[in-house]
Amino acid sequence: MINVSVIGVTGYSGVELLRLLHAHPEFNIHTMHSTKPEESISNLFPHLTRLINCDLDRVDVDRIAEESDLVFLATPSGVSSELAKGFFDKNIKIIDLSGDLRLKNKNKYEQWYGKEAVADRILEKAVYGLSEWNANEIRNATIVANPGCYPTAVLLGLAPVMLEKAIHIDSLIIDAKSGLTGAGKSPSNDTHFSNMNENFKIYKVNKHQHIPEIEQQLLQWDESTQPITFSTHLMPINRGIQATIYAKVSNGFDTNKMRSLYESMYQNSPFVRIRNKGDFPQVKEVCGSNFCDIGLDVDPRTGRITIVSVIDNLVKGAAGQAIQNANLMFGLNQDVGLYHMPMFP
Repeated sequence: MINVSVIGVTGYSGVELLRLLHAHPEFNIHTMHSTKPEESISNLFPHLTRLINCDLDRVDVDRIAEESDLVFLATPSGVSSELAKGFFDKNIKIIDLSGDLRLKNKNKYEQWYGKEAVADRILEKAVYGLSEWNANEIRNATIVANPGCYPTAVLLGLAPVMLEKAIHIDSLIIDAKSGLTGAGKSPSNDTHFSNMNENFKIYKVNKHQHIPEIEQQLLQWDESTQPITFSTHLMPINRGIQATIYAKVSNGFDTNKMRSLYESMYQNSPFVRIRNKGDFPQVKEVCGSNFCDIGLDVDPRTGRITIVSVIDNLVKGAAGQAIQNANLMFGLNQDVGLYHMPMFP
């Protein structure tokens, strides 16, 4: 068995890691850590009773590095970077679920996150963990920056048309919606029940920290990429992201040609499902799973494509993709322990 440690298990992404790791045939949850040490995880989360009954430990970098093969950092931005410094020179693999290691430009990180960037020597080694498109780099990585939830849905939806140069970049508009767990566990006015129930709201207009992350990867695929228009909204549901993407198509691309492009590029990707012509995915259809479902259509009247990409923000957008990356890092098939049926209803 491969011993793993999880730091930050009491957040939504952390407890989702526990759910998925518990059923993984190759990974053993060796230790769990949080700011509430010496308390049983099942006391904090009664749904884990008789499943995971370990006590939480304080973070001891030397001990974790000595006893574990991999550490998941499910900690907030700013905290993860400090922990990464401690683990970096140890003989242990690292997967960071925060935004601390995603942006290669330190100035952009500090501008968008308002925190001090991690050292260059760590950033240079961090591989961006978009599993479907960076698998070879991830297999050889010692430290992986797990993508954000919005970028995962958006980039998987855009990759084929970007790589094929099938759209006009300057026409790109991305409209994304997330369930409330995407806003994190800490309560706020935005996530208060009486404020969000029967409500729907836009937030962080033109200021969302995932904008530079999306742009960074788009530039890797097409150097002509321009600054994007990206809006984010909160929905009164627990889980799920829907990204609806619009762009002008290049000459010669209709719905059938676009569908062939997507089906070809994702034919060996176990977690990306391209919907039938005229069928568009719903958040409910991926809930609890590591799938990303994509539907698309080209409007011959306007010459625009509409791409709809849906994921579970806690699974494919966080813990599931982290485990998918861990599978790659340890030479396993990327779907090991993750090929679960979505929950329905």
